[in-house]
Amino acid sequence: MKELFSNIDNWANKNKAFAIATVTKTWGSSPRPVGSTMIISEEMEMAGSVSGGCVEGAVLKAANEVIANGGGKKLAFGVTDEEAWQVGLSCGGSIQVYLERFMGTDERAAEKEVWKTLKECLSNNQPCVLLTRLVDGMNDHILVKPDGSYVGTAPSAELSALALQAYKERKNQVFEIGDQQYFAQVFARKSQMLVIGAAHITADLVQLAKMYDFETIVIDPRGVFTNKTQFNSPPDQLFEKYPQEVLDEFTLDAYTYAVILSHDPKIDDNALHVLLRSDVAYIGALGSRKTQAKRVTRLTEAGFTEEELSRIHAPIGVDIKAKKPREIALSIMGEIIRVQNEFL
Repeated sequence: MKELFSNIDNWANKNKAFAIATVTKTWGSSPRPVGSTMIISEEMEMAGSVSGGCVEGAVLKAANEVIANGGGKKLAFGVTDEEAWQVGLSCGGSIQVYLERFMGTDERAAEKEVWKTLKECLSNNQPCVLLTRLVDGMNDHILVKPDGSYVGTAPSAELSALALQAYKERKNQVFEIGDQQYFAQVFARKSQMLVIGAAHITADLVQLAKMYDFETIVIDPRGVFTNKTQFNSPPDQLFEKYPQEVLDEFTLDAYTYAVILSHDPKIDDNALHVLLRSDVAYIGALGSRKTQAKRVTRLTEAGFTEEELSRIHAPIGVDIKAKKPREIALSIMGEIIRVQNEFL
């Protein structure tokens, strides 16, 4: 839905009646991933896709009923091998799609409030999880934020915990609680990369990170590095301070990836003392196995546990036999993307 937010908001502001179709489950080689969205107006205008063309026609036909009557409808489709080949896949599969009338046009105040809050979150880069009760007929929604607060009908403790689990896993997914099914759609804030240490590897890594839509923050107390490093793509924020002086300003959660590149134990350890006891998704540290062994010894003496220290990816990056700074940056980016997609 996030990629269609401007379309949805535009149609909502024009008081258009429309339906939203969302892929909730897939098996085999589905043309589109879980969470993919398509919107259909009562005039049969449409944007987005749920299958790359295989089942859109059937979804369009079902949309009229949902737009007219409200609520939602569960749809299931099989994609044949021949159809899959036409949209660039080697073999077929099956998908489940949930089709529902846009919640913002619902007469219930709770539904309108969910849309209002979701709109605010998407407009302001604020994370949340939208829970949709998957039923044929009158459905409802709950919006859960990472701090556990919610908008809409109060969720059970189990449902709230599952929503927060989906947020931490960075994964859209279906939950079953008793005889009820819920679809959790994760709307994450922009992922951020914290780079400790400004150097030529840093410049290449920042450039790569921006290609993959990361917010980049570089921290290094050494003015000669922060002022002299040549960035082809400058970081979003650059701090000439020790990490512990600024890390508390950032949300250190499952959408934060930390890269330690200073190669100075005073700076590296200053950052690790904060990061190892945070909820960041990734901590990678530059250096050889010998350097890492010395790092582990220092941190163990500082009171960190074996479990905490096991979070450090070192030597950093995917092993591609990297030698040049640009190659090392590529190996680091590859490892971060692997972690980012761990639960997908």
